[in-house]
Amino acid sequence: MALALAGCSNRPIETPTDVQIKALARSIVALGDHVDPAEAARAARIAYEYPVALAAQYGIEDAPLAHNRKVNRGEKERGLCWHWAEDLQAELNKQNFKTLEVHRAIANGLNPILISHSTALISAKGDTMYDAIVLDPWRHGGTLFWSKTLEDKRYNWYPRLEILAERRRRRLAYEGDL
Repeated sequence: MALALAGCSNRPIETPTDVQIKALARSIVALGDHVDPAEAARAARIAYEYPVALAAQYGIEDAPLAHNRKVNRGEKERGLCWHWAEDLQAELNKQNFKTLEVHRAIANGLNPILISHSTALISAKGDTMYDAIVLDPWRHGGTLFWSKTLEDKRYNWYPRLEILAERRRRRLAYEGDL
């Protein structure tokens, strides 16, 4: 019985296929006429394969919210959504893309009831995150979810720095009231 339970607790991370990677690469190329197809292919491969390595590094065994609980309790070191976003952004930025740009976004960042969620996005150089593609490996625990920013049916994304600035402004206003 212990073996059966142990097998249930380890979530398999989907191995990305060439078909998935090529589909994302085509969507990245479609972001703009000046997007280099070789850069798009590299970005797509990283976006799919690097989260698999991160899942192993983070020790992902559970659904994302269950893993979050383990991180917040100190049982695991990393694996919150902002860790995934930060690490994926850093890996993509190592590529020094000339025709692509990596962004960060937050959903539910100012909502006191919903859990804030962070992700990385990729756009054609010079475009905003609203013209980008969401690259969200947290949502499925290491298996990449992607969609155009404005087509993501689960989250409404906002620029990370704007959300952080507004949080700071609200905190300072609150502290001023004390």
